[in-house]
Amino acid sequence: MAPPAEPRGDAAAPLPVAGFRVAALACGIRYRGRDDLALIEVAEQTAAAAVFTRNRFCAAPVVVAREHLGREAPRYLLINAGNANAGTGEAGIADAEACCAELARLAGVAPHRVLPFSTGVIGERLPCDKITAQLPGLLAALSQDNWLAAARAIMTTDTVEKWLSRRVACGGGEVALTGIAKGAGMICPDMATMLAFVATDLQMDAQTARELLRDACALSFNSITVDGDTSTNDACMLLASGRSGVRWHDLDDAARRACTAALNGLMRDLAKAIVRDAEGATRLIAVDVRGAASAGEARAVAYTVAHSPLVKTACCAGDPNWGRIIAAVGRSPVDDLDVARVVCYLDDHRIFADGAQAAGYDEHRAAKIMSAPEFTIRIELGRGAAAAVIWTSDLTEDYVKINADYRT
Repeated sequence: MAPPAEPRGDAAAPLPVAGFRVAALACGIRYRGRDDLALIEVAEQTAAAAVFTRNRFCAAPVVVAREHLGREAPRYLLINAGNANAGTGEAGIADAEACCAELARLAGVAPHRVLPFSTGVIGERLPCDKITAQLPGLLAALSQDNWLAAARAIMTTDTVEKWLSRRVACGGGEVALTGIAKGAGMICPDMATMLAFVATDLQMDAQTARELLRDACALSFNSITVDGDTSTNDACMLLASGRSGVRWHDLDDAARRACTAALNGLMRDLAKAIVRDAEGATRLIAVDVRGAASAGEARAVAYTVAHSPLVKTACCAGDPNWGRIIAAVGRSPVDDLDVARVVCYLDDHRIFADGAQAAGYDEHRAAKIMSAPEFTIRIELGRGAAAAVIWTSDLTEDYVKINADYRT
C-alpha cells in the first residue's frame, strides 16, 4: 500500500478557479463503472503554456496539442484515459484531430483551439466513436466545481486522485491555484505516463506563463522518477485566466516571489504525490545530492541512485545495505570523483565517510529509517556548492505484477 497522501493545501476540496469549467463522464474506453473522459473549458484571454515529453515516439495527441497550441491559446482541453493513442501513426493523428474537430463543432470554436491529451495503453487505435458520443454530455456537465471528478477520470493505474489547491494573498487581492495530475508508472519525465494541468486566475502574458512553467517543472515533474521510463504522452499545462484582477506585471518583487513559491510548491507536491502513489510503492525516497560541481552533476548522481534496482529493492525491504548506494554513486557520470570525500546519510544518520562505514554507524537505527514511509538518502560529494533533489519510490513485487498484467 502506498504511503498516505499529503494534505491538500488550502482546501478540503479543489478550489474553483474563475475562468475555468470542468466536466467528467464515462465513455467506456477501457474501464467499467468509472469516468474516463474529462473536459476543461478555458476562458478567452487565458495565457497558456505547456511542456511535453521529449520521447521521440511522442503520442499523436502530443503532436496535435503542440501544433494547435502554437497557433492560438486553447478554449478546451479534451483528456481521455485508457488509451494513449501512441504508436498509432498517421491514423492516430487523424483520430486526435477528429475528436478535436467534433468538440469544436459542438462548442462553436475553431478546431485548433481544442487540445487533446491521452493516457493509457500504447499501440491501439483511439475509439473516437465512444469519445465523440459523449461530447454533448461533457459540454452540458461543465461546472467550476468538477475538478475532483476530472482528477479521477484521468487516472489509469493510479490508486488515488491527485489534486492540490492554494490561495495566495498578493497585489491587494487573492489568487487561486488548482492543479490535477495523474501518474503512477512509466514515470521519468523529460520535458512523470503523467499528465498535469494547473489553473490560476492570476493575470499574465503567455511568455511569463512559459517561464514560470519551465522553472516550476524543473523543480517538480522533472525531478521525479519511478522506473526510469519516460512516457510517450507526458504533458503539463499552466493556464492563467486573469479573472482575479491581480496582474503579474503590477506585482512587486515580494508578491511575485509569493506567487512563484505557491506555484512551485503546488507542482512539487503534485509530483511527489505521483511518486507516493507509484505502482506497488511503499516508500517515498528523496535522493538529496549536495556539494556537486554543478547542478547537472548533482542531478546525474541523484538519478543514478534513484534508478538503481538494487537500491530500490533494498529500500523496499528496509535493508540499510549502504554498499548499494555507494556503488551507484561510484558509477555515476562524474569525472575524477574522490571517494574519500563522499559522505552519505540516511536522514540525519551518517552511514558512510572517509571511504568506509562511518564511525558511530548504527544498523538498527538505519533500518528503522529505511522502514519508514518516507526518508532521505543524502549524499555529499565535496566537490562544490551545487545541489539537487530527486524523488523516487521503492521497487516491489507488486510493481512487477501490475505491469505484467497491465494489458490482461
